[in-house]
Amino acid sequence: MACTFRRSIAAQLSRVLDLPPENLIKSISAIPVSRKEGVADFQLSLESLLENNNDHLRPDIHDQATRLAAKLKCDTVVSEISTGHGTVNFKVNRELLTKTVLKQVLEDDSQYGLKSELFCGLSQKKVVVEFSSPNVAKKFHVGHLRSTIIGNFIANLKEALGHQVTRINYLGDWGMQFGLLGTGFQLFGYEEKLQSNPLQHLFDVYVQANKEAADDKNVAASAQEYFQRLELGDAQALSLWQRFRDLSIEEYIRIYKRLGIHFDEYSGESFYREKSQEVLKSLNSKGLLQKTMKGTAVVDLSGEGDPSSVCTVMRSDGTSLYATRDLAAAIDRMDKYNFDTMIYVTDKGQRKHFQQVFQMLKIMGYDWAERCQHVPFGVVQGMKTRRGAVTFLEDVLNEIQFRMLQNMAAIKTTKELEDPQETAERVGLAALIIQDFRGLLLSDYQFSWDRVFQSRGDTGVFLQYTHARLHSLEETFGSGFLNDSNTACLKEPQSISILQHLLRFDEVLYRSSQDLQPRHIVTYLLTLSHLAAVAHKTLQIKGSPPEVAGVRLHLFKAVRSVLNSGMKLLGITPVSRM
Repeated sequence: MACTFRRSIAAQLSRVLDLPPENLIKSISAIPVSRKEGVADFQLSLESLLENNNDHLRPDIHDQATRLAAKLKCDTVVSEISTGHGTVNFKVNRELLTKTVLKQVLEDDSQYGLKSELFCGLSQKKVVVEFSSPNVAKKFHVGHLRSTIIGNFIANLKEALGHQVTRINYLGDWGMQFGLLGTGFQLFGYEEKLQSNPLQHLFDVYVQANKEAADDKNVAASAQEYFQRLELGDAQALSLWQRFRDLSIEEYIRIYKRLGIHFDEYSGESFYREKSQEVLKSLNSKGLLQKTMKGTAVVDLSGEGDPSSVCTVMRSDGTSLYATRDLAAAIDRMDKYNFDTMIYVTDKGQRKHFQQVFQMLKIMGYDWAERCQHVPFGVVQGMKTRRGAVTFLEDVLNEIQFRMLQNMAAIKTTKELEDPQETAERVGLAALIIQDFRGLLLSDYQFSWDRVFQSRGDTGVFLQYTHARLHSLEETFGSGFLNDSNTACLKEPQSISILQHLLRFDEVLYRSSQDLQPRHIVTYLLTLSHLAAVAHKTLQIKGSPPEVAGVRLHLFKAVRSVLNSGMKLLGITPVSRM
């Protein structure tokens, strides 16, 4: 694997530079295939080295690279040494490259890239990831889709790196909207409709109640009074609320199953209605709570009376707000999980909210507030189905399945599939996830059905197609055999490019682990698929001598293995046929 070569290069550099090898590892990187042009496999960046070891190197980088290269020697691992602008480049012995990479990928399997020295010294942490968090008694809106798939990716990545991850779905199951819903159901609700299509009916009731409350002050007052009853623990109000909540979770679990996503805990704002009162008492006892002329309670985060730095934590009637409940939830989770990191995955519109929550935790004396992190994301625009503007996630999932089945119907192998609907959904979800993950998470993007379903180009369909085609190769020809003699048969530029690209997988995983951006993995997997498509046309298995066929099969198996691992990290279930 790459780290085997890095370790060897670092050992030689260590002797010349008089630096510990571990100080050099992260400055030695595999060169991307597009920039290689057959020159080298690895490069040492002197600029990167200077950042960490500026006592040992002078800043005349280009001259320094030339001098350093002159002191280094080729050995059994390195066959050529050259220099670039501020870099020393290393070309690895070709036969050793083939043998080492193929052996390592096939031995490590789903752990390939994760055992790299780049992750050395990485201690296991307790990580809490809060994501998805739809609003109870409302159908699952597409607005929650990004939080769901991004949070799932982050949790997958953290788990793969050996951390103990707790996935929390923090439901919007409390607040004034339940005052409206409770009043609305008493006025417009039907028991039979609630039983036959619960979330659609509750959604209709909520919309109607909202409209009535805007026109009729009595309905608005009734809604406020209903929420007060909930806050005070009125048995009848709580019983109806509990029913709405149970019906909603049942529906959500069904949708999460379609997405291939699970949670360790279904929590919600309601869990903290009592504890939020304790938070208010704590803020008051610390002298942080201030009453306003309107009767609300606020916390001045500036400490200097700046009105723009004030966070409201209590309504005039004494009921709690979103921020108060988030404070209570954070404190409770620290007590329960003793986390090292807690990550909130929500849209960028909530940036200020989380800044205020983290700041309030800090001024309350909770030093661990620094371990809380908000991962914000942008908005998806233009997601419409055949029926027009779309609101609900299930409509999107059904549309994906329908369109993918249509596309697959044109391919003769589709008839051989045991469950075309399930395959269509998995391929469609891959298409959706790849389009979403290709850019920076913070960016808004324009959704395009046509781009999603292209079978060629940089799409999820292309990734699934490549995986299925490579799986078919293994089924047809078996996995061949691999030994020291037949590794010498892989000399073609197409196979060398794939091996060089496989060298970089650990660096890509490392980069994603640092900034929690899935785009690094997406770009890597798409390049791997394009390289495999070229190799599939030129590196024939059928009709080749057994030794050549065997090692080529191993090369394709290695590609499929890495493709499989990377797709699963992204939350994609790879298909074997399509």
